[in-house]
Amino acid sequence: MKPHCGIETAVASMARDGHLRSFTELPAMVARQAARAGLADVLIYLADRQQRVLREATGRGEDGHRRGREVRVDGTVAGLAYIRGVPVRIGAEDRYWLPLLDGTERLGVLHVAFPDGADLDAARTLASMVGLLIVDKRSNSDAYARLIRTRPMSVASEMQWTLMPPSTFSNERVTISAVTEPAYDNAGDSFDYALGGEGISLAIFDAMGHDNAAGLLANLAVGAYRNQRRRGTDLETMPRAVEAILTEEWVRSRFTTALMCELDTRTGVLSWVDCGHLPPVLIRGGRARELPCDPSHPLGMDLGLPVTVCREPLEPGDRVLLYTDGITEARDARGREFGLERFADFILRGETSRLPVPETLRRLTQAVLAHHHGRLTDDATVMVCEWHG
Repeated sequence: MKPHCGIETAVASMARDGHLRSFTELPAMVARQAARAGLADVLIYLADRQQRVLREATGRGEDGHRRGREVRVDGTVAGLAYIRGVPVRIGAEDRYWLPLLDGTERLGVLHVAFPDGADLDAARTLASMVGLLIVDKRSNSDAYARLIRTRPMSVASEMQWTLMPPSTFSNERVTISAVTEPAYDNAGDSFDYALGGEGISLAIFDAMGHDNAAGLLANLAVGAYRNQRRRGTDLETMPRAVEAILTEEWVRSRFTTALMCELDTRTGVLSWVDCGHLPPVLIRGGRARELPCDPSHPLGMDLGLPVTVCREPLEPGDRVLLYTDGITEARDARGREFGLERFADFILRGETSRLPVPETLRRLTQAVLAHHHGRLTDDATVMVCEWHG
């Protein structure tokens, strides 16, 4: 019997072989190389767009999902590993579910068995490599896009998901996480963030309408914002610069509200401009309060209102919430809004329960959907930025 190689050798082989592999080829390649390191029954499960189910990537069929299995996130052992972001043992057996991550973005879970004395550290190393391979292959793979969808997606939503950055990012100074619903029919909501030296730029947009034109406007707004940001445009000038690009296409006939922010990760000073949007919410010490700022007009209306740059010094552990009105204005059967108080309280409870920020937001969107009998009439987006200090 051929002796097993070490996990490092197997991972090195995957790194070399992976350059010329497609997404659908990953399951077979990973299982084959893992077996060389003494790891068996290696299965890749990826979360759907709404993070409700985990779907097996088999590499078979047009969508890479045919004949694959599916398990729910809530109420399963696999889902527990996904929710907590830590390995979870399956009963008393030498089998585990391990989280698949891109940094701190949750991709799915990996099933691994240890029949020949391999250990959990080897499985962790394997999961790290698999996460990197998935991220490398997903952007040009329709198989990946089909796998993580449970139903068809609108054209506007297709544009939005292609444009927006990963839903979660974290380093030693900051954690950013965002969610958008409806995941398959979103039209005018969008968010963006980026690192630049010692600073973080954040933005959220809510374009008018619920059609493809709203999606085009939101895409153009994000593109214009990124273009100006990368040119070094300062925060006070940013609204006028973005608006000039929008009004080239829509002359006061379409508009988007926006919050554009900058966080100095060294000092914790948050700066922002409000373009007709809902104000940010600060979570500190178990309490929530809005951060008021004199608003300018929504982008595209060209009203010439002044732009005010507001600032707030954050304390370590503070969380700043940016959101669109689809979160707070979702109504139940009796017409009662979800509301800002309930929204902030939900975030506070997640903090008290020590849930990861992405998990709190996953549960929040489910609560908002349930409040609005399972289907939103307006897009709902929330982005949380936590400064670690």
